[in-house]
Amino acid sequence: MQCPSCQNTDSRVLESRAADGGKSVRRRRECLNCEFRFTTYERVETVPITVIKRNGNREIFSRSKLLHGLNRACEKTGLDASRLETLVEELELKLQQRSGREVSSAEIGELVLEELKQMSEVAF
Repeated sequence: MQCPSCQNTDSRVLESRAADGGKSVRRRRECLNCEFRFTTYERVETVPITVIKRNGNREIFSRSKLLHGLNRACEKTGLDASRLETLVEELELKLQQRSGREVSSAEIGELVLEELKQMSEVAF
């Protein structure tokens, strides 16, 4: 890991712990050259999910696009943004755990509706 202070590539790990609910690892490091201490985060690289739209076009899954749509759809239902953010995180995790890397927009819609039904009858 390159030191942000002196750009040296030799460092040692002082401490490691799970972060972001176990989705990443936080490491506290010390440069062996200048003794500068810094923090790094490591995440597992995931293969992108391809969404097949109704017209047959394919595009990369965008969690921000889904979250924006949910915020607009639920703005008058009383569901707060943090619950919708959690819903999107859970949905993305479900999609990552599937064996296939392609999913139709209709399937995403069904998964969202299942979750919304559990959260709020009004939102459903």
